[in-house]
Amino acid sequence: MNSLKDLLANNRRWAADVTAREPDFFEKLAQQQAPKYLWIGCSDSRVPATQIVDLPPGEIFVHRNVANVVVHTDLNALSTIQFAVDVLKVKHILVVGHYGCGGVGAVLNQSRLGLIDNWLRHIGDVALKHPDKLDPAVAFAVRHARLCELNAVEQAMNVCHSTVVREAWERGQPLAVHAWIYGLEDGLITDLGLDARNHEQLPATYENVLASLAERWKAQ
Repeated sequence: MNSLKDLLANNRRWAADVTAREPDFFEKLAQQQAPKYLWIGCSDSRVPATQIVDLPPGEIFVHRNVANVVVHTDLNALSTIQFAVDVLKVKHILVVGHYGCGGVGAVLNQSRLGLIDNWLRHIGDVALKHPDKLDPAVAFAVRHARLCELNAVEQAMNVCHSTVVREAWERGQPLAVHAWIYGLEDGLITDLGLDARNHEQLPATYENVLASLAERWKAQ
């Protein structure tokens, strides 16, 4: 395990390497941030936002929490979304789940983990909403993957229903909301098919995504 001194040494080496390649990189980065993307992802240490899409610092505005949950009473997430949309004027909000998510697995296993059980209850609500897609007779690994996908879609829908996004759409601001999922075993991101750009078409978009997922699951 790296010590804190190792981390500081790594930082200095990284900063020196970046400066050697691009001498004015940090000077330009310090002057402003103008990302096009807001990434809402899981806190899992194996899912670093900028690294897995191969972008440098400054390109993605990031909010992370356990199991990439977006709740309408979570002022932390909502404030991040509001700053990204109203101040930074991002063009895309990406809600990115990942396969093998421990929070999602805990819900399926009905594990008791303490305080976090209250947070994971939101994922439990997603599971209750889609019982036909999570038949207990189906293998756990399959149900786990499905609930990870469904959770990403449902949390992206919560973003769409937030007052911040609805008001942005109402004033004609270009903004799209997407649901993605990341594979820990292969490092690949899958687009789950949600591409929401206005509130009027949201119900049809949601139904199309669920239908597409159901077809893909049948083929697996």
